[in-house]
Amino acid sequence: MSTITAAMVKELREKSGAGMMDCKKALAETDGDMEAAIDWLRAKGISKADKKSGRTAAEGLIGIAEAGTEAVVIEVNSETDFVARNEAFQEMVSGVASVALSTDGSVEAISAATYPKTGKSVEDSIKDAIGTIGENMTLRRAAKLSVGSGVVATYVHNAVADGLGKLGVLVALESDGDKEALNAIGRQVAMHVAATNPLAVRADEVDKDIADRERHVFLEQAKESGKPAEIAEKMVEGRMRKFFQEVALLSQAFVINPDLTVEQAVKEAEKAAGAPIKVVAIARLALGEGVEKEESDFAAEVAATARG
Repeated sequence: MSTITAAMVKELREKSGAGMMDCKKALAETDGDMEAAIDWLRAKGISKADKKSGRTAAEGLIGIAEAGTEAVVIEVNSETDFVARNEAFQEMVSGVASVALSTDGSVEAISAATYPKTGKSVEDSIKDAIGTIGENMTLRRAAKLSVGSGVVATYVHNAVADGLGKLGVLVALESDGDKEALNAIGRQVAMHVAATNPLAVRADEVDKDIADRERHVFLEQAKESGKPAEIAEKMVEGRMRKFFQEVALLSQAFVINPDLTVEQAVKEAEKAAGAPIKVVAIARLALGEGVEKEESDFAAEVAATARG
């Protein structure tokens, strides 16, 4: 039997408009034959959302759910902000976020999990909602953070309801300190993350590819300046230090008190918490981030409609 890869599932989703789990099953049933898998989906009548699935969904909501020492943030997209203001849609996003807490936080695991209200998978429940509401919707991204001891603080920017908004942040703090004090500093740090969008908690955690790309740009700039090689290298090192300082959370100037770095602010909060605090992880999802929105030409649409 052929190995079903993620790339094959992605290709079938794009060609058929069917959901991820349906595509995986179709490929498994047809031994990886793409055309046969498309026919299998058609034969099964898995097409309720097909015509709408190609439309850009860049609106929607960010949802956050938390329990104990863990929290999850998800992004569910819709085509219009009008649907995002719909109570049924908001209820669904909140429900999916709650379900996500019982998973590992991956989109695949959340999609396959059972949505209590319908008794179906989250993926099938969203597909049913597409057919009912009449807009393409998709569970696009998710992140889950947890700590052994401490808190995962949360923050929702532009909240439209409890745990729902346009931007969501999680900050995982490891500590044996007072929970109320931890949540207070955690929320402040989460607000900072919302404002500055750091690439990592610490400089050595910045993605190597991103750092290498910056270094290459700085090196080319130094060469263009005509400086000797040893001077150019020192210039690059200086610029890289500044780069890491600007993109790593702990070394950034704290937005609530710019006289302190985030690291210093957390250190000061240890007094109220009564124990050391370690920022172990962050997660930040902004609605529609990275989605290329379709630019609609209304005149052309009318003309096309007139032509039939």
